[in-house]
Amino acid sequence: MTIETLSDIKAGLATGSRLLGLDVGAKTVGLALSDVTLTVATPYQTLRRGKFADDARRLRAIVADEGVGGLVVGLPLSMDGSEGPRCQSVRQFAANLLEVFDIPVAFWDERLSTAAVERILVDEADMPRRRRAALVDKMAAAYILQGALDARTAPPM
Repeated sequence: MTIETLSDIKAGLATGSRLLGLDVGAKTVGLALSDVTLTVATPYQTLRRGKFADDARRLRAIVADEGVGGLVVGLPLSMDGSEGPRCQSVRQFAANLLEVFDIPVAFWDERLSTAAVERILVDEADMPRRRRAALVDKMAAAYILQGALDARTAPPM
């Protein structure tokens, strides 16, 4: 497969398929799943990164088990919209995934996703730091995926 736009993935998605959102970090990958109607994103799990072959094997199992038809990968753009080293790393991770399994991938701007999730967990949930650390990556993935799902269904301006 290739890297596509979100609307291309939606057009080619089989009925009943889900999207998997990824928040790719240096040490972990936060995961979130959409429902089959592509309306709601739910935090799924956080994978501790290891060797790429192991990461890809675990992701392939999740894709198969959960009926995933496409990936939405958060792209960590700078505040001015430029791409830095973190974007290059995420793009390479996605390119490596495309080499080992056949699923379409779309990128979604993830600016401030982790900061937004941290703010929710601190301000609204008053969650301790240790508990936040366990949740923030998969919640950031859900935040990214929900943004993509909402944009997909937003009426044109």
